[in-house]
Amino acid sequence: MKRVMQLLALPLAATVISVGAQDQRQDVPNVSFRHGFNVVEATIPEMQSALASGRLTSRELVLLYMSRIAQYEDRLNATAYVSRTALDEAEQLDAERASGRVRGPLHGIPIALKDIINTTNMPTTGGALALEGIVPPYEATLTTKLKEAGAIIIAKTVLTELANWVTIGMPANYTALFGYGMNPYDPRPDPRPGTNDGRPVVSTGGSSSGIGTAANLWAASVGTETSGSILSPANQNMLVGIKPTLGLISRHGIIPITADQDTAGPMARTVTDAAILLGGMVGTDPNDAATNRCGVPPADYTAHLLRAGLRGARIGIPRANFYRTTVRPDSGATVGGLAAPQLALMEEAIQILRNEGAVIVDPADIPSIVDGTPANNFLTWGICSGLANRKGMDASCSTVFKYGMKRDFNLYAASLGPGSPIRNLTELRNYNLANRNRNAIKYEQENLDISDEMDLVADRARYQADRNRDIYLSATHGIDEAMQRNNLDALLFPGSSSAGIAARAGHPTVIVPLGFIPNALANLPAGFNPQNQPYGIGFTGTACTEPRLIELAYAFEQATKRRVPPAATP
Repeated sequence: MKRVMQLLALPLAATVISVGAQDQRQDVPNVSFRHGFNVVEATIPEMQSALASGRLTSRELVLLYMSRIAQYEDRLNATAYVSRTALDEAEQLDAERASGRVRGPLHGIPIALKDIINTTNMPTTGGALALEGIVPPYEATLTTKLKEAGAIIIAKTVLTELANWVTIGMPANYTALFGYGMNPYDPRPDPRPGTNDGRPVVSTGGSSSGIGTAANLWAASVGTETSGSILSPANQNMLVGIKPTLGLISRHGIIPITADQDTAGPMARTVTDAAILLGGMVGTDPNDAATNRCGVPPADYTAHLLRAGLRGARIGIPRANFYRTTVRPDSGATVGGLAAPQLALMEEAIQILRNEGAVIVDPADIPSIVDGTPANNFLTWGICSGLANRKGMDASCSTVFKYGMKRDFNLYAASLGPGSPIRNLTELRNYNLANRNRNAIKYEQENLDISDEMDLVADRARYQADRNRDIYLSATHGIDEAMQRNNLDALLFPGSSSAGIAARAGHPTVIVPLGFIPNALANLPAGFNPQNQPYGIGFTGTACTEPRLIELAYAFEQATKRRVPPAATP
C-alpha cells in the first residue's frame, strides 16, 4: 500500500476500515458492505440501480474502489494520483440523491482521467518531472462537464509521458514521474536482456492507460488520442474505447501534442458504459472552435444501444495492408498484413457480423492504400519523428506533429500562469537536460528536440501543405472515398490498426473486445510462459457518425460478449 499512501492525502486504510458495514473485514483490500455489492465488472447501470434502491451509496462505492486501488496499485502502477476530495463529493451527491435530485446516469459514479487532463484538486503533470506537483489554475472543459453530470473524479491515470511525444523507443505507459505501468493480463516485467528495464512483458498500449479500468479500480476512464492512444490501450486491455470525431469533445485544458489530431474519449468495460461517459463530455465550447464541427451532438448516446444494430448494416473489409500484405509503390517493399492468430479471429468476427444480418463488402480497400502513385499513397507518407526527421531531413514525412507540438504546447504552458516553472517547450527541454541525473529523460527527448526547432512563422506554409496532404490521403482519398464508393456504414479494422489513418482524418472509431492472441515476443527465457494478450475489433466511420458506430459495436458486443476480466485482479 506504500505507493497509494504516497498518492493520497487522506489515510486510505483508516478511512476504509471506519465504514460501518455488517460484513466488513478488517483487511483493506477485501472490504465488503452490508449488501455485498461487488464492483468487479459492475456496469454503470448496475451501479445506478444499486444506488437508486439504497443498496449502495456513492461514498461506499468510492471506498470500494479505493480498497481495490490499495490492493493492486503496487502491482499494476495504474494510478498517478487519488483524489483527496472524492469522499466529500460522494457525500454531496448522496445528499442530492436523497433529496430527489439525480443529475443523470453518471451521478455518483467514480471515474478516472488521464493525467494530461486539467483538474484543480489534483496535479496535472503529463508524467513529466518538470511539471511534478503542478495543479493547474483551471479545469479542462471535459472535467467540468463530467462533474456537472455528477461524476466523481476519483483518480488520475498513469500514461506515456506527454502522450508519447517525448522521444522514440520509450515504452508505453512509462514516465519519468511514475515509472512503468503494467498490463493486468500479465503484470510481469519483460525479462529479456536489453528490454529488462522494468517495462511490461505485455504492452499496455498507447499513451492513455487502460490498466485501472481493466482491473476494476474505477467504473471507467477518459483517455486522449492523437494517433492510437485510446484505441491501442483499449485493444491491449480488453476494453471498449471510443476515439471520437475531432472536436466532438473540447480539448481546452488538456496537455496537447497537436490540435490537428488531439481528442479525448471514453474507455470502459462495456459499450453501454462508454456511451454513457461519451454523453457526459460532448458539446460545444467557445475555447475550442473545433467543437462546432458536428453541430449539436446527441445528449444521450444510450438511445443507440440497439441489439439489432447490425441488421442490414454494410460493413467494409479493408483487406490491403490491414489484413493482407501489400506493396509500397515507392520502394516496392511488402508491408502490413496479419499474423495467423489475428487473421483467424478477424475471419471469425466477419462471420459473426454476417450471422447478425450485416452485409459484408469484401474487399473494400482504402484507395490511398492501394494507389500506385507514391504521392497519392498513404503508406509512403509517415509522421516526422526522431532526429532522423529533423529539419533538412524531413522532406518525405508530415511535419504536423512537430509543428503542432511547439505551437500548442507553448499555448498550454502559458495558460498555467506564473505558478508554472515551465513557460514554453524550450524551457521544458532545458529543464530535462539540467535534470538528466534525476532520470528526466531516460530515453532522451528527440521528438521534443525536433518540435522545438520549428519556426512557427517561417515553417507555417510547409506545415499547412503537410496538413492538407494528411487530410487528402487519410480522408478525401482514404476513408471517405472507400465509404462512399461502397455505400458503407463502417470499415472493420483488426485491433487498433485504424488509428493512424483515422486519426489524421479526425474520424471516429469504436473498438470492442474480440478475443486473445499469443504473446509473440521472441527469446523469452525457458519457463517464463507468457500469458495470452487481448485483441479487439474496430468499427471506423466518417466524421460525426458516433451514433451509428455505437449501434454496430453494441450489437457485436451483445452477440459475442468476449470481455474477460484479468485473472490477476479478481
